[in-house]
Amino acid sequence: MSVRARRPLALAAAVATAAALGATALATAGATTAAAAETPLSGYELTWGIKQSYRTYVTTYAGGTFTATDGATQAADNGAFTFVDGTGTYDTTAHTLGLGFKGSLNIVSQAHGFDITLSDVKFDSATTEITADVTKTTTPATGGTPVTTKSEDAPLATVTVTRDMKDMATKLTAEAADILGSASYADAAGDPLTLVQKTTSQSPDPDTSDSTSPSPSNSDSTSPSPSASNSESASASASPSTSASAAPTAGDITDGTLGWGVKESFRTYVVSGVAQGKITASGGATQATGNGVFTFVDGTGTYDTDADTLSASFEGAVNFKGHEENGEYGLDLTLSDLNAELDGGTGELTADVESLGEKSEDVVLAKLKATSGQLTVEDDVIELDDVTATLTDAGAEAFGGFYTAGTALDPVDLAVAVDEDAQLPGGDDESTTPSSSASATSGTTGGTTGSTTGGDTGSLASTGSDVPAGALGAAAAVTVAAGAGVVLAVRRRRTEA
Repeated sequence: MSVRARRPLALAAAVATAAALGATALATAGATTAAAAETPLSGYELTWGIKQSYRTYVTTYAGGTFTATDGATQAADNGAFTFVDGTGTYDTTAHTLGLGFKGSLNIVSQAHGFDITLSDVKFDSATTEITADVTKTTTPATGGTPVTTKSEDAPLATVTVTRDMKDMATKLTAEAADILGSASYADAAGDPLTLVQKTTSQSPDPDTSDSTSPSPSNSDSTSPSPSASNSESASASASPSTSASAAPTAGDITDGTLGWGVKESFRTYVVSGVAQGKITASGGATQATGNGVFTFVDGTGTYDTDADTLSASFEGAVNFKGHEENGEYGLDLTLSDLNAELDGGTGELTADVESLGEKSEDVVLAKLKATSGQLTVEDDVIELDDVTATLTDAGAEAFGGFYTAGTALDPVDLAVAVDEDAQLPGGDDESTTPSSSASATSGTTGGTTGSTTGGDTGSLASTGSDVPAGALGAAAAVTVAAGAGVVLAVRRRRTEA
């Protein structure tokens, strides 16, 4: 397998690679220095969805299909793609790896005139890139002769390598933007990428490796060996337990924040798509820069770590306006009074919804599923990141049928304090900083002139001007505008008479 020339990795990448490989990367006893520097690897799988909004665009607006073959698979419900039988080498000196995977992915839309095949997918931790061989055929919208282009090892995305090499952040390249048909995809966030070893047939016997071959990470104090990693994990897990025992197991929530972007492609649709509108956060809520996610504040409610239940309500509102004509908006949707309820890791996200003057309370927008069913108090704070949110039937009505029930929404981040003196975790600038036009409690992104503040402007599901093979026209816009006035099926608060 050929990979790009290696260059020195940042410290984080070196640590991540060494930790992820574990015993597989051990040099065998009696091997020469040259042989030890390149350890063969096999049995790896790479899972990456390219970009969720792109998958939605292909299967809905473009009326197209994804077909995974030659061992590659796609997860249910138009999910991510997995490429298999990854083989390559691990450089025990530079702590870098290069892997090539089996499987092909064919992306076709006759309506929009494209036929794309990705194959020979590769991941190189030295260049922090994922590449693929690409064959693309496009048919002009006006007819004529189809044009086919081919490229080998086309860089699709750069990868931020993490310690466990799971859910690694990706950023699409300019080449990927050209392949997918929208220039604005360049530098846009892609789906997370996960790399795992599914078979361990090449791993040396633990007893032999322990006695004859030090882990490559032993030479680097910042790259813990597997045993050190286990010790580190045990120490980390002990800390929350100690903190949890010091805090009451049940009681009132004294403060809290909820981070949620609703849906990335919807934000893009409103600000820079055909809606040509704006988003305004108010009442304490803020929006991150670059048309980013929203943060709702002043959480109140109750929790019980023994029962693993939590109910929290948050202050703040967000308003979406679009399709302005003569000072009136065809889309005017406000979400407020958000409430998250979890029981054993699953639950609901509700909100009051006002659409074109019609208000419905406690609409169940999404089903929630946390990565763990257990609630843990650490430093008097319960924190849950990347809680999966899936659109409900009532939520689908809130968006006028623009998205169907079961569609993945942006993940939810929760942090609630169980003591008045607790310090809620801060975030980085991308997730908590209000937009540049925001005041301390509110902000507006975009405007009726169709300006954009950046961010994921390349979301093809936005039906914006960057949709390949021509814009989709007014059909999608009419759907949202008409649906904005739908009277929603709602669930009233349980406490109401």
